[in-house]
Amino acid sequence: MAAPRSALVRFAWLSIVAAGVIICLKGLAYVLTGSVGLLSDALESLVNLAAACVALIAITIAARPADADHQYGHDKAEYFSSGVEGTLILLAALGIAAAAIERLLNPKPLEQLGAGLALTLVATLVNFAVARILLTAGRAHDSIALEADAHHLMTDVWTSAGVMVGIGAVALTGLTLLDPVIALVVAAKIVWTGYDLIRRSVLGLMDTALPTQEQACIREVLDGYRARGIAYHALRTRRSGARRFVSLHLLVPGAWSVQQGHDLSEEIEAEVHRCLANTTIETHLEPLEDPRAWRDTALAPLEQPPGEDAPAG
Repeated sequence: MAAPRSALVRFAWLSIVAAGVIICLKGLAYVLTGSVGLLSDALESLVNLAAACVALIAITIAARPADADHQYGHDKAEYFSSGVEGTLILLAALGIAAAAIERLLNPKPLEQLGAGLALTLVATLVNFAVARILLTAGRAHDSIALEADAHHLMTDVWTSAGVMVGIGAVALTGLTLLDPVIALVVAAKIVWTGYDLIRRSVLGLMDTALPTQEQACIREVLDGYRARGIAYHALRTRRSGARRFVSLHLLVPGAWSVQQGHDLSEEIEAEVHRCLANTTIETHLEPLEDPRAWRDTALAPLEQPPGEDAPAG
């Protein structure tokens, strides 16, 4: 069973504390070396701190129970967090690119590269460890906010790795031009992560249907009842943060009692829950023999289950 959403707050605090430590390490590395690559790395860590604070706020809000004004809960707050983080990642990439271009135009020698690399390596290892913890927790608890924070930290890991390669190359070859060039390459790399987070946030806020494999799982459960003379249509799905929502029309023999229909709905819901956790299912029972059950104009644009034709009427 998934942990309460409130329990995820501690992971957001872990990200905030780690960001503070890493900013200090990378800031000192920049002061020692004067490397624009290390400066861009430190700036991205500042963005990480801001993003972690946004994630903390979003997770805290998402953990609130449903109330009179938000009867489906507050789960969608996490989409705002991931959207903000994606935007911050893109802004960080622009900042890194601007600093790199300025250094290309105005090259400067680097100093104390060994100490700078050592500090950056420690900061990178801390970032990587925290990112893995957050990613594991985010996937285990279906938290897009924690996943976004983890991906954000991993972009920082990539940035640091690229910067260290660049600094190492400068130390070996004396070509200071390599420092800003590596920074530009890293900036281009992390743009994709920012775009993907924004895309996922928009899809969630727009109530996009569940992924194909999850819909296939639901259909597999429903199709298993066809041999019992049960049909279905108007299958709708969406996701709100960690929760999935499924609604459908079940067509059963008209002679069935209310109890029989209720028992069938409960049985189907239990099977879907074994397949997909954190799923809220709504079923609408209709008599299989009544043509009106198939004539709801709102159902027309929706996909009808394969091989199922409406009865002639």
